Amino acid sequence: MRYLEFYNALKDFTVFSLNDIRRVERNFYRPRLIEWQKKGYIKKLTRGYYIFSDAQVDERTLFEISNKIYSPSYVSLQMAFSYYGLIPESVYSVTAVATRRTYEFQTPLARFVFRTIKTDMFFGYDLIKYRGKYFKMASAEKSFVDYLYLNPSMRDIPDFEGMRFNEDSFRRLIDRRLIQKYALRSGQAGCIKRVKLLLEYMDHA
Repeated sequence: MRYLEFYNALKDFTVFSLNDIRRVERNFYRPRLIEWQKKGYIKKLTRGYYIFSDAQVDERTLFEISNKIYSPSYVSLQMAFSYYGLIPESVYSVTAVATRRTYEFQTPLARFVFRTIKTDMFFGYDLIKYRGKYFKMASAEKSFVDYLYLNPSMRDIPDFEGMRFNEDSFRRLIDRRLIQKYALRSGQAGCIKRVKLLLEYMDHA
């Protein structure tokens, strides 16, 4: 398979895997990928996943890539806070939750961090359309529940103060009944308690 044929077959893929390639050409000669990397045509992101070197990548494209390279997963935690304007700081890793083991990928594009949640907690995300494709992003409420579920060290007011949550964005975006409902679904007493403490803190912030 010549590179131009390969490119035309897969150019609509933001990120493609070896399985994607073999759906196009069943007997694809894998060493071609190394050759094309050396020529600068493609970049390897992580084992089995590649992207074209001329691909236009921005933050939302990274979200789609995150969903793809470690599935099933959705973007959540600090990156979701940043996406919704709930914290003032930029986030330098794409943070996500997955039902698989906790894992990190350092790629030529970004660092991707995946934290493990139980299967029963894999809900509360939206499919967001961007450039004709979709990525999975936690709702604002679920991003908080995920964070508090995974961070039992968040126990008192100074811990919440250190996060510097945007009060206006919180009050505008957060449905109190929904965040409490999500906390209850976690089945974790500590998470329920931490969500209650968060709401009390934001009431007096």
